[in-house]
Amino acid sequence: MLPEEKILFIVFGTIVAAYLILDLGFFHKKASVIKTKSAFLETSIWVFISILFGLTIRFYIGIPQSYEFFTAYITEYALSVDNIFVILLILRYFKVKEIYYHHILFWGILGAIIFRAVFIFVGAYVIHHFHFILYIFGAFLLFTGIKMLFVKDVDDETKEFNPEDNLVLRIAKKYLNFSTQDHGDHFWFRDASGQLVFTTMFMCLLLIETTDLIFAVDSIPAVFGVSNDEFIVYTSNMFAVMGLRSMFFVLSSIIDKFYLLKKGLAIVLAFIGSKMLLDIIHIKISEQLSLLVILSILVFSIILSIYIPQDEKKQSKEPLDN
Repeated sequence: MLPEEKILFIVFGTIVAAYLILDLGFFHKKASVIKTKSAFLETSIWVFISILFGLTIRFYIGIPQSYEFFTAYITEYALSVDNIFVILLILRYFKVKEIYYHHILFWGILGAIIFRAVFIFVGAYVIHHFHFILYIFGAFLLFTGIKMLFVKDVDDETKEFNPEDNLVLRIAKKYLNFSTQDHGDHFWFRDASGQLVFTTMFMCLLLIETTDLIFAVDSIPAVFGVSNDEFIVYTSNMFAVMGLRSMFFVLSSIIDKFYLLKKGLAIVLAFIGSKMLLDIIHIKISEQLSLLVILSILVFSIILSIYIPQDEKKQSKEPLDN
């Protein structure tokens, strides 16, 4: 890591630590329903901070690195939309009260910060010593993108969604004591005999964390397809993750309207995978062109979702948000 990157990494760490302390220690001491207006404001603030950080990279480290940061950030942020949909399904499945959404998502994001850091720095180490891994990532992303283009629609996925099939949850339920009663926002408690008992909230958190790891299998290789610099990969990934919770409250009631975004994300993954594989024959796609292509695909898929209505069968179904 360059000296300039080390300084900016300290700045980044300070921003994240300050936010986590202020968020849980001052702004959200008591459980409350997060309103769309305040969530939109928080999302805007995180986007602004991310842009500011990217511009700082531009003037402090270099223009190519800045393009890589923005491309990686936009890619990760867009891929988070799928994550939001699954998180919402998990919360609904376990009938978590909306007043506790903020609390569980806070700890979910904190876990994502830790686990993704391990993923990214282990990945960077492996790539540094075994460069051919990038081509395996590229082939995987190309395959995943093509597969996503033909994936079942949201309604079918919702019908088939069953958290009880999760391997981690099944193991946890086998070896830990769980209570199905309502214990507010507590993840565990001790019963009359002093035995540790875990709550439904803990089950929910466990599923959210494992779901994020599953999504990271797609998103982190995609970001490595944009940049091999662990500083760029980690900071762009974390800025996207930090803004994920507030974006959840903004999109939870309208996410079903962007029905073509999943197809756009599939094309983005296929593009990044192809870009990585083209390196084998020494064909390079510039950071500027990559950013332009990814932005164009995402914007176009959102515009099409808005201006091309879904078929009547899907329109007649109830929206995801009650």
